[in-house]
Amino acid sequence: MSGGLFGDAGGLAAAEVPAELHALASDLDRRFRGRLHLGTSSWSFPGWNGLVWGRAYGESTLAKRGLTAYARHPLLRTVSLDRAFYRPLEAAAYTGFAAQVPEGFRFIVKAPALVTDATVRDPANGKALRANPLFLDPRVALAEAVTPAVQGLGPAFGVLVFQLSPLPLEWLADEAAFHARLDALWRAVVPALPASARAALEVRDPELLTPALAKLLQRHGVRYCAGLHDRMPPVSTQLPMLRAMWPGDLVCRWNLQRGLRYAQAKGLWEPFDRIQAPDLPTREALARVIAGTLAAGFDAYVGINNKAEGSAPCSVIELAREVLRQAPAD
Repeated sequence: MSGGLFGDAGGLAAAEVPAELHALASDLDRRFRGRLHLGTSSWSFPGWNGLVWGRAYGESTLAKRGLTAYARHPLLRTVSLDRAFYRPLEAAAYTGFAAQVPEGFRFIVKAPALVTDATVRDPANGKALRANPLFLDPRVALAEAVTPAVQGLGPAFGVLVFQLSPLPLEWLADEAAFHARLDALWRAVVPALPASARAALEVRDPELLTPALAKLLQRHGVRYCAGLHDRMPPVSTQLPMLRAMWPGDLVCRWNLQRGLRYAQAKGLWEPFDRIQAPDLPTREALARVIAGTLAAGFDAYVGINNKAEGSAPCSVIELAREVLRQAPAD
């Protein structure tokens, strides 16, 4: 990468980060040896000027060239490639992303809706039109998600998240068929991932969180991704599933504050330049899980959305402080 620590980063200026945050990142690295990967859901937000960006840039410019400046922030050690959910990315796109980040940075990749949504939806309004014949199809998952990411990201590939959209009633009513489809998927996907990466499953239907699902995931070495979202229970209520998956890495996506819809949160909190609705119970509970995971020698991957508290970079900072506060004494 080009430029100084606070200067021009790949053509875009990175924000000057306070010394306190550099010290916080160093302390976390010293304690946990680089196993904590905090970051945001995407990065192309002009409102982060002064937090991540050193000057004002447009969304398109940030989407194309902002990742190097993003990765200069000492606490941003991962990012969720949410755009891969909406349209499968080619290996060349992943290669371009990997070229913008330093060694030790890890990507959270969302598998495309092409294989994670049980229904085909109207692009205009999102309404379900018909059953998706490619839902959890191993062949399509390999071709459209696994192979391009493996080829393009290399050692920067951290987690491949299969975030399932809310399931139709026929899938919710047939656990055996659902688990059989997942079993076939993991049999194909997991062996195709490099040793440094792991697969994870995130759901939007709390009734899917059963001991049987935990056993299925464990059998294949797949992590449960704790999804903190209005459709899902609080992290404290998801603890039984996390405990059933222990030991192992933590994968979590803090997506949306409870009681809100995405569009509602966007309208309330844009341009996402500060925390506007602190969610202390979630922050403290999540930090406790992270600290315990790290203390046991495992990695933690956490991606935070602007719609969690109002500003994802600010949420990362506050969560990092809370993790350090809850970490066992040296």
